[in-house]
Amino acid sequence: MKFKTKASPGAYDFTGKLPLKQAIPLGLQHVLAMFVGNLTPLLIITGTCGIVGNEFEGLKISLLQNAMIIAGVVTLIQLFSIGPIGGKVPIIMGTSSGFIGVFNSVAGTMGGGIIAYGAIMGASLIGGIFEGILGFFLKPLRKFFPAVVTGTVVLSIGLSLISVGVNSFGGGNNAKDFGSVENLLLALFVLIVILVMKHSKNAFLRNTSILIGIVAGYIAASIMSLVLDTTAVTADNVEYTKSWVINWSKVSEASWFAIPDILPVKPVFDMRAIAPVIIMFIVTAVETLGDISGVVVGGMDREATDKELSGGVICDGVGSSLAALFGVLPNTSFSQNVGLVSMTKVVNRKALATGGVFLILSGLIPKLGAIISIMPQSVLGGAAVMMFSSIVISGIQLITREPLTARNLSIISVSLGLGYGIGANPSILNNAPQTLALIFGGSGIVPAALVAILLNILLPKEKTAKADVNSEEAEEETKKEQTV
Repeated sequence: MKFKTKASPGAYDFTGKLPLKQAIPLGLQHVLAMFVGNLTPLLIITGTCGIVGNEFEGLKISLLQNAMIIAGVVTLIQLFSIGPIGGKVPIIMGTSSGFIGVFNSVAGTMGGGIIAYGAIMGASLIGGIFEGILGFFLKPLRKFFPAVVTGTVVLSIGLSLISVGVNSFGGGNNAKDFGSVENLLLALFVLIVILVMKHSKNAFLRNTSILIGIVAGYIAASIMSLVLDTTAVTADNVEYTKSWVINWSKVSEASWFAIPDILPVKPVFDMRAIAPVIIMFIVTAVETLGDISGVVVGGMDREATDKELSGGVICDGVGSSLAALFGVLPNTSFSQNVGLVSMTKVVNRKALATGGVFLILSGLIPKLGAIISIMPQSVLGGAAVMMFSSIVISGIQLITREPLTARNLSIISVSLGLGYGIGANPSILNNAPQTLALIFGGSGIVPAALVAILLNILLPKEKTAKADVNSEEAEEETKKEQTV
């Protein structure tokens, strides 16, 4: 039986028909693109709270399991919607990394431990409800988010992620062999495979280029382990395993089935956590608007509707509150996957839904999750640098949908220069009030978004060329009438 490799036209239609044998690989590459990023924030915050060591091992496994299940469930809600919850847009949802800075500060303020993590969950529960309510009032607020604002947010999202992709390209920041020749060559190999597939004459190979590149990376890393040294020694004479080595033992040790725990950590409601987290949820709503606008422009070649934006933000909030009940950090739109959609143009809901189902299965069947979790960072990095750059292009496309007037250029340049610049160099806020440092210092996305919104409100709007033409025509008519 000959395998059909030509992509169905339905792949480029959100509600189009798509064979399951094509939907599965198209959805799976979305999971591969975000799997590590979905779990990393949880590992960082549990570490900050001191939830480490053998006594917390069972809790950590439960939280990681829940993170995968919740990401899958909220993704399905975003794709299909439940009443007003969900925008019915090609977005993959996952654990947000945007809250890391605020949560780190909350953990420090409250002294760490289970109580601090519980306070983070309580604040996330309330903050998610707040964002969900905000989504219902989005239509009258839409005028504050024209293409120049959402485009600037999307552009800042892409710019902030490029450094993340490059770090993975080198093996990951925490890797002892970061930037080694092996890591760079492995990442470069993955990137080359993706480029070859992306420019293949076969449509199906083009659409699954990320998946093929990552699978090729797994194979290459396995072969490298057979012919190269897998360990090295640090300057302190401590032996370590190189970061590109795949630890298959994690797969064999993982169980076949596990039931998720509800309320693995009891929520604690403390204003020291609630106040800064609610502010972050406002910024997250703007980021989600940017993601939805970016994915609709990049994947569907049109602007997002009020209903799509409102449903998407509501899903963000409700999904984050649901996540808190399962001990998981806020769930928001995943910018990595916005880049993937923009690059492949595959927006089919069935394809993305298979990714959501796979996430749920990864939580219920830990062995599946283990296969993805052992992916070397350099393999992911080879794919990430291209995907994240696609987000930048989507931001540029959004911005240029409107004329680049002096006003719009001012909004873009000041937002990226001042807003993103401060976020990218948070040390400039070391002597600022803690609240200001929390809001602006965590990510370049946050200050860029707030500056863009503020300038859009304050700067006077310019007369359009059309209005000027109409005015000139009116003057000519008046002159004619006076002559007659």
